[in-house]
Amino acid sequence: MKNLLKCLATTTAVCSVAGAALADAHAMLPLVELPGIADRDYWVPDEVNAEGKLEALQAAVAADAVPFAGTLENPIQIAMIYPSADTSDFWARNYLAMTKRLDQLGIVYETTEFASRQIEHSLQATYASQVEQDADLYDYVIFGPSELAIQADNIDKLGGNDGFATYVWAFHTPLKYLENQPDMWFDFSSAAGALTMCDYMLGRLGNDVTMALNRGIPGITDDQRSGDFKACVEEKGNWTTVYEHYGEYQTEGGFEGTSLILQAYPEATVIHNANTSMAMGSVQAQLSVDKTAEIFSTGWGGTGLELDAIRRGELDATPMRMGDDVGAATAEAIRADLEGRQAELPLVFLGRITVAHDQMSAEEIDALEVEAFRFSGVAALER
Repeated sequence: MKNLLKCLATTTAVCSVAGAALADAHAMLPLVELPGIADRDYWVPDEVNAEGKLEALQAAVAADAVPFAGTLENPIQIAMIYPSADTSDFWARNYLAMTKRLDQLGIVYETTEFASRQIEHSLQATYASQVEQDADLYDYVIFGPSELAIQADNIDKLGGNDGFATYVWAFHTPLKYLENQPDMWFDFSSAAGALTMCDYMLGRLGNDVTMALNRGIPGITDDQRSGDFKACVEEKGNWTTVYEHYGEYQTEGGFEGTSLILQAYPEATVIHNANTSMAMGSVQAQLSVDKTAEIFSTGWGGTGLELDAIRRGELDATPMRMGDDVGAATAEAIRADLEGRQAELPLVFLGRITVAHDQMSAEEIDALEVEAFRFSGVAALER
């Protein structure tokens, strides 16, 4: 179905050449080798993105929409498989960003949602199999894995289906061992965000700090958000980590981990949380015993819930994504795909990250929020 729709926008020859070029490019990975490549089972973006392609897509996302150049007989069909039932509004916001950008581009679409929680790995696998079997119903599949390694087989399966284009959300580390790479990965670099947060925390709190962590699920995302942050502050600032709790990215996990930390490790003055859900649970645990003033708490992602907590004085800092970049970039990638310009796209798209914190003025936080959520809106989303 995908190829038929694309060829309404351009010639069959152009469609075939562009698709072949994309397949050849994936087969030739990596394009360059960076330090540590032999020790990783995945590639980092700079190893798989041709020079200038990421920057070009980032520029398109930041600029006013350029209308779709072709015509379509029917709306494009988009399947959404992602853990949108969780507390984090990342998924809902980027859905809104994608659809509003598609509206601006003049691309008519219909979406089908397959929602889950981030710990429901088997349910996601069931959804992936269902969509793969019904390939003739969809033109694009957007997959937000519950965890990358756990869902690798499903990414491989979806990526190998020629009936639709497969886009992966919330990960930016293409796995080397996939037989079939998806068409694109869209994310914010957790590793870059961790280092940005490390530099901020060292500048704010200095050396020789004692901390504890609410980690997510063992895997690449938590290795970067929690592990890279921990390694950085320990190496550069001589910080000490007294406890690491795996809260599975759930509000309950953040609450339970923080309650244990407050009781058993009172020497910890910093609690680092690896996502919004755990940060909200951590805040709830601190409020329940009136400890928010004694603990420096971090979130991850800069979602609306986190920014509101910073405004209330409950959360201290968070690496803030310009959140709508992922959804808007997905819409731009769809336009390029429909116009036969797949070869112009990077394999991995990355959005921007800065630090939002409690020492910012209300106006500064508001300005960051407006930019980050320019499509999905700054108000809290109804769930």
